[in-house]
Amino acid sequence: MIDFLLTQLMGFGGAFYALVADPITYIYLISSVFLGIVFGALPGLTATLAVTILTGFFGNKIPLDYALIALLGAYVGAIYGGSYPSILLNIPGTAASAASAMDGHPLAKAGRGGEALGMTTTASFIGTLIGTTALLIFVWVLLLISQNIASPEKALLALFGILLSGTLMSEDLVVKGWISGMIGLAMAMVGLDPLLSEPRYTFGWSYLLSGFQVVPVLMGAFAIPQIIESLRYAKPGDLVQLKGRVLPNFGQVKKHMPTIARSGVIGTGVGALPGVGEDVAGWVSYGVGKSVSKEPKKFGKGSLEGLLSSETANNACIGGALIPLLVLGIPGSPPAAALMGAFRINNIIPGPTIDPEIILRVVAIMVLASFTMFIMGLFTARLFIQILRLPQTVFLPIVMVLTTIGSFSVGGGINDLYLMLGVGAVAYLMGILRYPIAPLVIGVILGGLFDETFRRSLFLSDGNPMVFISRPGAAILLFMNVALILSQLKFLHRLVRKIFVRS
Repeated sequence: MIDFLLTQLMGFGGAFYALVADPITYIYLISSVFLGIVFGALPGLTATLAVTILTGFFGNKIPLDYALIALLGAYVGAIYGGSYPSILLNIPGTAASAASAMDGHPLAKAGRGGEALGMTTTASFIGTLIGTTALLIFVWVLLLISQNIASPEKALLALFGILLSGTLMSEDLVVKGWISGMIGLAMAMVGLDPLLSEPRYTFGWSYLLSGFQVVPVLMGAFAIPQIIESLRYAKPGDLVQLKGRVLPNFGQVKKHMPTIARSGVIGTGVGALPGVGEDVAGWVSYGVGKSVSKEPKKFGKGSLEGLLSSETANNACIGGALIPLLVLGIPGSPPAAALMGAFRINNIIPGPTIDPEIILRVVAIMVLASFTMFIMGLFTARLFIQILRLPQTVFLPIVMVLTTIGSFSVGGGINDLYLMLGVGAVAYLMGILRYPIAPLVIGVILGGLFDETFRRSLFLSDGNPMVFISRPGAAILLFMNVALILSQLKFLHRLVRKIFVRS
């Protein structure tokens, strides 16, 4: 075990040194983290949108290392950047920072805004490192386990990821999340059959022979509805004046280290659940923090403990979300789904066959991005506060233009633009009807894996469906899929309650 850990540390050290020694690294790192913080700080923009737009611009047009630096830097920066408007405007910059507004804004109104931002920056930095450490350790354990996964297990695992994301991300009826995921799964079936190379559902349109392109789907699903909603409901907030120094009090940091460590573990664990995301991690950690706190009544009234609980967790969630993405090919959050799109257009298939070198590069980039975010957050906080004064009606049209350019430049020309607008219109309508969008995107991404491995399993078994039961791993995954569906049926809940009441 010790030899194994030493080997991984040496591999990480080599990847880290290669990045540090390359001066181009710093250009991409600083600019992407800065852009990510801006996207997180401006209400109406999100981490998913930042990663999606950069995927369109840089996905397969620059060397892979630089593309990963740009995407992961923006991801880390955007999750942290949402804390600025949460604390100073009481408007979460991203969904991930919603819980941070509960205590961050009362602290700012009490004249402790600088202290709140300093502690938030430190907690976000530590949380990102906790999630990244977990990624470095557990990803290899899961990779060893996943080496024995064959087509039946892959098919059922992909289906479980779609169903679980739909279950956890539905606002009201779980079936809406499942329908969203199934729409994405159906979209993934369009194009050439992966086994027989026969066209399916193309209606004679040659553009559809390659299926729905990932980047236009990502931009249409995530960017278009967000921009329309933000323009419809754009309203200025009352910016609280930042008082006090932003540099953290390390005595306070030491005092709250148990809270930071606990929240980091919670955030990493929640992030490892497919399709859940940083906002859930923040709220779960906030709830746990309040339940174990010695002063729970202060939560919601300006508690540093509450602020640190949410901010540490949502940043730790990044590393957690990358674990199922890299090992199983199942994104752990909407930004990770956008990141998977970048992997796909670079012909990298996350999962058991992924090149270990890529995992080590991702970990090294995450460490560099977290340090860059920490330094930039402490010393340029007042610059980002000035950015908060920009009206949404100014920057959102600019984002729309960038989204259009990114989608158009993927390679499909005007057809990609039509696809983006069509998916955007459908996604906006789904949002009005309270259907979650992320399961649709995850369905598009995982649908190809499910389609190919499910049919290959039946092909190799001469059409015998018992192949999904005869293998122990497949049987367990089949049980998990069935149990997940049955657990959401209300009449079964009533039946179980009646049985227990009678007994």
